Amino acid sequence: MTALGFLYPGHSAEDDYPRMEQLLGSDIRLPLVHTDIGEDAHRVDALLEMGTTARLAAGVEELRLSGAEAVVWACASGSFVHGWSGAHEQVRTLARTAGMPASSTSFAFVHAAQELGARRVAVAATYPDDVAALFAAFLRDAGFSVLAVRGSGSITAAEAGAWGYEEVLALARAGDHPDAQALLLPDMALHTASHIPALEKELAKPVLTANQVTVWEALRLAGRRVNAPQLGSLFTKEPLVQV
Repeated sequence: MTALGFLYPGHSAEDDYPRMEQLLGSDIRLPLVHTDIGEDAHRVDALLEMGTTARLAAGVEELRLSGAEAVVWACASGSFVHGWSGAHEQVRTLARTAGMPASSTSFAFVHAAQELGARRVAVAATYPDDVAALFAAFLRDAGFSVLAVRGSGSITAAEAGAWGYEEVLALARAGDHPDAQALLLPDMALHTASHIPALEKELAKPVLTANQVTVWEALRLAGRRVNAPQLGSLFTKEPLVQV
């Protein structure tokens, strides 16, 4: 049995996790601890506060008791807003506090895109344009070519959490670029676990979503590789994109 721990801010799309746990198989558990979100706002100052050391540390003991072998800060915006260096320091501090391997959703996107061999990407985000631009800058610092960035102006996670498949598909189509090797959909509040194969079929390319890559990153930290095509190209045995 492999237990993978997640620190998830607030309550928006956490039901993606039991759904993914079911798809991954009976020997993998995905215990999730909710962190204090503070102010629910896709605004830089609020996002910086959401990812502070104290807020993350508060949930660590519960994850230890769950038997988690690795922990991921399940938040994109609450990590990439700290910049490339700041996001690294956030993860290093979390690892020291938890006493186990740690990462965040922002780095999960980086590692997942690298796994697929996708160096040219497009970003379709629920965030306001300024926050979406910070994610694009984070990806560029990681060495990616970001061909398109689409922000949707969503102010809160609660707003994004209410989106259904049609809204997610419309965002994906609007944010895609014909030369992008993968489309990235950051925002833990989006329900996407049931939609990834359909999105990939519509766009004819890999689609990486926040909750999906977060679980994949935790598996990577634990040294596990799981074939689960229902979770998209990232979870197949062979990457679909080659450089």
